[in-house]
Amino acid sequence: MNAPQVIRNLRGPGQLVLQWEDGEHRLSHIRLRGACPCSRCRATRLSGGINLVPDDVRVVQIESQGYGVQLVFSDGHERGIYPWAYLRDLTGQ
Repeated sequence: MNAPQVIRNLRGPGQLVLQWEDGEHRLSHIRLRGACPCSRCRATRLSGGINLVPDDVRVVQIESQGYGVQLVFSDGHERGIYPWAYLRDLTGQ
């Protein structure tokens, strides 16, 4: 999966906007934090646990990793690297 042409971080409404060839897709910061692909978060989900995400969590930094992005959240979590295909799956497309 290719990178989106444009990524915009809308902190106010708490959304990440991804522009792919077929259109614009939005993901809430809460959804992104809850779906963090890092090993700790994934292990919690696989064991039936729930990662509680505050309503006011925001993406504060986006770091390119080539095959995806590392998202840094306002709650201090920064371990997840979100591959492009994973982000696309989260949009439901």
